[in-house]
Amino acid sequence: MNKKEASDSIMEMCPVRNVIARFGSKWAILTLLIIGKQKVVRFSELGRLIPDISSRVLSSTLRTLESDGLIDRKVYAVAPPKVEYRLTDTGQSLLPLIRQLTEWALANMKKVMAYRKRYEAAADR
Repeated sequence: MNKKEASDSIMEMCPVRNVIARFGSKWAILTLLIIGKQKVVRFSELGRLIPDISSRVLSSTLRTLESDGLIDRKVYAVAPPKVEYRLTDTGQSLLPLIRQLTEWALANMKKVMAYRKRYEAAADR
């Protein structure tokens, strides 16, 4: 068994690691939150709502979320092409958890930053 096959089998055996790994990108959670808030959103609109994401990274993020069944992509046969994204039921079920994480981050960010500063100061000694 090569390294890739071993890695894939480990990921398959650990559902938590498998799912959480897909959110390693800082863009996935933000993208889900925005689509959840907007209900239906087009690619260009997402790009405007997340101004510091490149088109390539946004496209990759959307493909990943779609492949995991969290968003649905609808293509309209018009010129120019029109593509809309919306959350699936599975994606909707994830929103309350993301919102809880967001609330935790907002409530604890000052503490976390203070701990980071203390850690870095101790490491510099």
